[in-house]
Amino acid sequence: MRYEIITIGLPLPFRLGSVNCYLLEIQDSYILIDTGGSNNRAGLVRTLERAGCKPGSLKLIILTHGDFDHTGNAKYLRTEYGPKIMMHRDDAGMMEDGDMFVNRKKSNILIKMVTTTLFGFGRSERCEPDSTIEDGYDFAVHGFDAKALHLPGHSRGSIGVLTSDGDLFCGDLLENTKAPAPNALMDDTVALEASLEKLRGLAVKTVYPGHGRPFSMDMLD
Repeated sequence: MRYEIITIGLPLPFRLGSVNCYLLEIQDSYILIDTGGSNNRAGLVRTLERAGCKPGSLKLIILTHGDFDHTGNAKYLRTEYGPKIMMHRDDAGMMEDGDMFVNRKKSNILIKMVTTTLFGFGRSERCEPDSTIEDGYDFAVHGFDAKALHLPGHSRGSIGVLTSDGDLFCGDLLENTKAPAPNALMDDTVALEASLEKLRGLAVKTVYPGHGRPFSMDMLD
């Protein structure tokens, strides 16, 4: 089933660039991949409204990983629009506990406080996903011809969404802020290499990263 991709770029605080959410229109319903940070909720909602996405028509939110600039509006949207929230179980604790370092290498308390303040993720944003997904999960039941790929590296529970047309929504595994490349912030470089090798064996055409512009998979060194 055909879909239209609407890229929603939301600015990050302190001119730290922007984060991408991807709204997929499939017939008369919508799927949202990532939700941006809660500190730019108004911009997200305005874009959803302009696209014709209204309460009841947003059926599913797929979170590529647990970072707050990607999950910050998940609970709000579930309350106001009614979608189900899905993500990998290894990152679910980040959103549930309000701690971006769940299942990551240890960090000091100051960094934890800064990330929470920077992305505006407070107690009111904490929530559990409606269900967790593993590698190979088929979204066909949601009317979306795509599968989930477990792509750890940036975080243990990072996933990608690969459509039958070869579109890959990769979260923060890859970026294209200056040139197509692995994201500069990696928790596990060994896992990153394994994830990149996995992608090389798949029919990926266009990559839609969490940060930066879409690019052809052929452009990745």
